[in-house]
Amino acid sequence: MALTREFKQTVKARAERDPAFREALLTEAVEQLLAGEVDTGKAVLRDYINATVGFEKLAKATGTPSKSLMRMLGPKGNPRASNLLTMIGKLQRVFPACTWRSQLAASHGQKSPSCSAAPSLRKSARSKHQEPAPTPSACSPSSTARA
Repeated sequence: MALTREFKQTVKARAERDPAFREALLTEAVEQLLAGEVDTGKAVLRDYINATVGFEKLAKATGTPSKSLMRMLGPKGNPRASNLLTMIGKLQRVFPACTWRSQLAASHGQKSPSCSAAPSLRKSARSKHQEPAPTPSACSPSSTARA
């Protein structure tokens, strides 16, 4: 029988070396939660946290005790939406910004962006991709009545 590493160790090792994998884990967790697969979403989010920042650092960032965060994401946990969104927001904004951006830039032979530049990069990216607001005439009741 071949010896294998535990799943958690394998996920952690891959997350440490592969920024795309870290991003995919977090994305999958959020997509599962939005699709109503709460147990699966919580499990993937728990794996992501364990593989990246750990519950202690996330607890400091969110102001919620680490044991409470672990219970929320446990099999019997029932987190409020506000707690889930706070966790996900902190994970998206605070933790991976410096790590995966600098590793990605290094892998492409570029100078890595500073951590303090990350928020401004996100803000400019958001403003470039915003869709224009619909014009009032397209949404007004009078224009739908004529159609």
